[in-house]
Amino acid sequence: MKIAIVGAGWAGAAAASQLSHQHQVTVFEAARQLGGRARCVPNSVFGHPIDNGQHLMLGAYTQTLQLMRKLGINTEQAFHRTELGIISADAQYQLRAKALPAPLHMAAGLLMAKGYSWSDKHKLIRLQLALQQQQWQVPPQQTVQQLLQQHQQSHTLIEHFWQPLCLAAMNTPIDIACAQLFANVLRDSLGGRRVDSQMLIPKQDLSTLWASHALQHSELLLGHRVQSLIPTDMGVQVDGQHFDACILALPPYDCARLLEPLASTLQEQAWLQQVQSVRHRPIATLYWQPRSPWLEPEPLLMLHEQPHKQHYGQWLFNHHAIPNSFARNLISVVISNAGDASLLGRETLAQKTEAQLREQTQSRSPLPAFKQHELIIEKRATFEATPTAFRAEENTFWPAIKLAGDWLQNPYPGVLEGAVRSGIKSAQALTKQP
Repeated sequence: MKIAIVGAGWAGAAAASQLSHQHQVTVFEAARQLGGRARCVPNSVFGHPIDNGQHLMLGAYTQTLQLMRKLGINTEQAFHRTELGIISADAQYQLRAKALPAPLHMAAGLLMAKGYSWSDKHKLIRLQLALQQQQWQVPPQQTVQQLLQQHQQSHTLIEHFWQPLCLAAMNTPIDIACAQLFANVLRDSLGGRRVDSQMLIPKQDLSTLWASHALQHSELLLGHRVQSLIPTDMGVQVDGQHFDACILALPPYDCARLLEPLASTLQEQAWLQQVQSVRHRPIATLYWQPRSPWLEPEPLLMLHEQPHKQHYGQWLFNHHAIPNSFARNLISVVISNAGDASLLGRETLAQKTEAQLREQTQSRSPLPAFKQHELIIEKRATFEATPTAFRAEENTFWPAIKLAGDWLQNPYPGVLEGAVRSGIKSAQALTKQP
């Protein structure tokens, strides 16, 4: 078959990797870089590439890691692997999984954790046991906040454990975030094998990491923003070119742009309105270049978000502590759910976040002076993962057109593993159809 894939993000790359060995695949990508919303920015102020956002993967990303290995990528060299840890920059809180078989790795880490009372530790264990007994199923429409309140989690646990985890995993505040999606993440990470809970920090930029490998057997048309789809009796025309089938590996707003002219029936129009209803949340990443390497040994630290001070940073990455990191000695700070932060203005946000870093790292190795910085705001980084968010299937009303993306139906919120799984599923749907 002759197949078009629109979008060279992680979903499109996954679909192409499945199809390109047996089919003629053409990939259309509006940008000049591969990777979609998890891609390389080649021309940074630092004189070397950075990513459009600091990403962290988990060992639980089984299909992503399996696909990478299938493509010949040595994942142990591509990532800095470390035990799951929640280590606050101010040294007030510390919880790190131990090098023991599951579930002892988490139990031992929790028992030896600092900053949490014995009552807090008991409540954490009780919540995980309750979720296991419920087979990780929660009441329909429940939010993460309601789940935590139901299981009597303390203010300390919510503010310094659950809320940072929820924002990191879902980019959605706990008061509206879907509890079932969060439970799925916990099931496959904290509740899984020791290797599943481990954190993987990329040592290569996200475009080089694997998308270039996944797309090496496809025809790539970079800088080509597709304008029209026209279904035919023999397949579909993409900007006038004939294909037997097409996969739209795009966010919902771009899918709606291309499919709106095709929606002629009331049913098709109602479905399209649901696609257009999907909301998004931004993520901001601030990169700093210190005048000398920061000698802090921890590669990842949790920051305390304090909106009343306009301190919005949540996670701090020290690339000097990551051997052979492509980001060299940069320091990066991630701000999930960055709507309020982005209203400050770029320079004010950078100044406030630097003040937050210096205030919260005083008990650690001295933070060097910074030479320069770069702020990247991905305005539509992930879909808003609420209990009522619409999540489409891969199939559409037009048999030759499939969808792929992290926003489609899968067990996870808007994470890279969800995008890869959707791309694989969409490719399989194409090859299985009559």
